[in-house]
Amino acid sequence: MKAPRFGRRERPVVDPIGRPLNDPARELRDAEARGDASAVDVIADPEPTELERITGWLDERTGLAGLVRTTLRKVFPDHWSFLLGEIALFCFIILVATGTFLTFFFVPSASQTTYAGPYPPLQGATVSEAYNSVLRLSFDVKAGLLMRQVHHWTAVVFVAVIVAHLSRVFFTGAFRRPREINWLIGFGLLTFALAEGFTGYSLPDDLLSGTGARIAYSAAISIPLIGPYVASLLFGGEFPTAAFLPRFFVLHVMLLPALFAGAIVAHVGLVFLQKHTQFRVGRAREDNVVGRHFWPGQAFVSGGLFFLTAAVVALLGGLVQINPIWAYGPFDAPIVSSPAQPDWYVGWLDGSLRIFPPFEPVILGITIPSAFVPGVVIPGILFTIVGIWPFIERRVTGDRAPHNLLDWPWESPFRAATGAAILGLFAILTLAGGNDVLSAFLDLPIESLTWLFRFLVLAFPIAVWLVVYALCRSRQRYPAPDERPKGGIRLVRNATGGWEEAE
Repeated sequence: MKAPRFGRRERPVVDPIGRPLNDPARELRDAEARGDASAVDVIADPEPTELERITGWLDERTGLAGLVRTTLRKVFPDHWSFLLGEIALFCFIILVATGTFLTFFFVPSASQTTYAGPYPPLQGATVSEAYNSVLRLSFDVKAGLLMRQVHHWTAVVFVAVIVAHLSRVFFTGAFRRPREINWLIGFGLLTFALAEGFTGYSLPDDLLSGTGARIAYSAAISIPLIGPYVASLLFGGEFPTAAFLPRFFVLHVMLLPALFAGAIVAHVGLVFLQKHTQFRVGRAREDNVVGRHFWPGQAFVSGGLFFLTAAVVALLGGLVQINPIWAYGPFDAPIVSSPAQPDWYVGWLDGSLRIFPPFEPVILGITIPSAFVPGVVIPGILFTIVGIWPFIERRVTGDRAPHNLLDWPWESPFRAATGAAILGLFAILTLAGGNDVLSAFLDLPIESLTWLFRFLVLAFPIAVWLVVYALCRSRQRYPAPDERPKGGIRLVRNATGGWEEAE
């Protein structure tokens, strides 16, 4: 008897112990029981579909089938905080897409031209080609202003999400062995993001961005001995120069994105190899990963999150104005507008420069410029502490064991207090970067605010450290979520008519 042929796409399916789950599997079992070899061959090896032929052809030439199968079965922890890294990745994709559109119209040149566009207040003004091209993008190119604002808002959100992601990793101890290298890569991504944001912010050559570039030049040239060489390499001579726009453009659209892409691949690759960390809840152990598979669960979650991220930044770009360079005017070296604040992610550096005393010591006959300590030394110390924190903590605690389970933040009071103090310090410096705005808003002398911020930059991190440390030690008296008793309690009525907890 000839065995029946099944649909080209229907294959026998069995459970992990071999029990049939569909009709082809049941008929295959029956054919094997009858000893009908021809039926077994027909049932077990149906004619391949066109998609299967193409997949087989590609696998024979690339050997990717195993990797794809492993990727699709990869398990992702089911906790919202792990999506922060994905949001950062999606922001990077949006930045590349919108940035590519902008490069079609932007002219990275400081050559002078006369503005003759549709914005009346600037008609007839002498501006740079870069500034003129951004005005043309904003007023003449269809969807140009939307793309500009989406690009700018995405950059602002991008850095914020990276900071939030690194904070989650820091406060939960996800940087511990064997993930120290991935922490360094993630910290490098934050540094690249800051540099990428600053170079892009400087390209329009308006008065606000030019003031920011002048501050960066002053910080670079203040470095003893090598400062003039570093500043000349970045800016092409003594600021203002015609060379810094093309150089910043190359950094912004070529070098930094390439470094970013490579670091992202390395970061994701290490996560793939080392597996995710996870919170100590449910069935999570040091030797497993509990959650949803990439396909189909995580893939649909990530896809929806991508479109949600794109929708949010599109709404911001379309409804909330950012960086109206026509209101600032073209860059003019002798003029500095007030108020003048950069994007939030470099506002802390501006604040550090604003409140640091004008102190210029002479060491070995070399005068140290006043911008060196607040503009180079303080950021260098803070970033170094954060960057090498896994090794600092390992030295302090002596903990060299591998960790795949995360700490709750209060379980390491010293780490939590130190991280909160560093965030508090950056918050005070960021507020100090807007001391002129706060002065006008609060109707207070700017000198008084400067002295207040000088006091707070020292006292506030200490106060935050002490408060957070005390709160964590207090919280340790309560059981962690994974140690809380499950279910309720059993009550019995006693002889007096009251209730007692049963054993």
